[in-house]
Amino acid sequence: MKSPEIVAEITKIAREYELEPAALLAICHVESGGKTFARVNGRLEPLIRFEGHYFDRRLTGNKRLRARREKLASPKAGAIANPRTQAGRWALLHRAEEIDRRAAHESVSWGLGQVMGAHWAWLGYGSVDDLVEEARSGLSGQVRLMARYIRKAGLEKAIRVQDWAEFARGYNGPAYRKYRYDTRIAAAYRRYDKMQYEAGGHVGQKALRRGSKGQAVADLQRQLSAIGYTLKVDGDFGPATETALKKFQRNNNFEPTGVSDENTLDAVGRSLPFSRGGNSLWEWLNAMLAGLLGRR
Repeated sequence: MKSPEIVAEITKIAREYELEPAALLAICHVESGGKTFARVNGRLEPLIRFEGHYFDRRLTGNKRLRARREKLASPKAGAIANPRTQAGRWALLHRAEEIDRRAAHESVSWGLGQVMGAHWAWLGYGSVDDLVEEARSGLSGQVRLMARYIRKAGLEKAIRVQDWAEFARGYNGPAYRKYRYDTRIAAAYRRYDKMQYEAGGHVGQKALRRGSKGQAVADLQRQLSAIGYTLKVDGDFGPATETALKKFQRNNNFEPTGVSDENTLDAVGRSLPFSRGGNSLWEWLNAMLAGLLGRR
């Protein structure tokens, strides 16, 4: 996903869902293989995968018999092979639609996040057609569908603490190890995490956590000290900084992950005495000075 426009769009939606942009970018990259659309009959369409065993479960009687006869359904997972090309997969879907449109759409994993149409009610859509419309509406729709699934499945914590094995287990199922989803997401995350903020839309300031070092950590330590969580300002994100950050997160209704993502950093900034006016500028400067002296 080298396009700045794609990165910017995914970053925007990550912030809407309070996810670290680099993490959502990494997940999107692995799930889609870096591809976001396929051109089918002159139109840009989301990537799809048809699941014949899902289709089989949703049919009965003559419809099921017809689908099996036409090699569109099987009780066995993986028995109905997907064509290599997206054009071929969309053609397969159109054949299934002729038998039962709703069942066909429920039997497809849609878009960049490969979310099954069968989850439409669980995800809060009014119908499977609403889910499909979201997936076909553009990149934003695909990413929102994916983020919606992540939130509903309770996978946000795994993302925040970078437990990629736990995330992959919840998102991809128990076979995640076979396809190395966890290690691939971890590698992609490291790449996106290195991207520098650029005006016009790249990944924002990267998250700070145990082991982080440098000026950004020192700034965070000074800010936490100014708020009242006194720390030595040494630019080294160690146990004391993690403990202080967790206390701040708990006190401000955040999940106490000990990871300073963009939402936490924004909250820290809003909590600074200087941001609240009054006589606080002098107090804030005093706290900053105390933090600086703590280096000694």
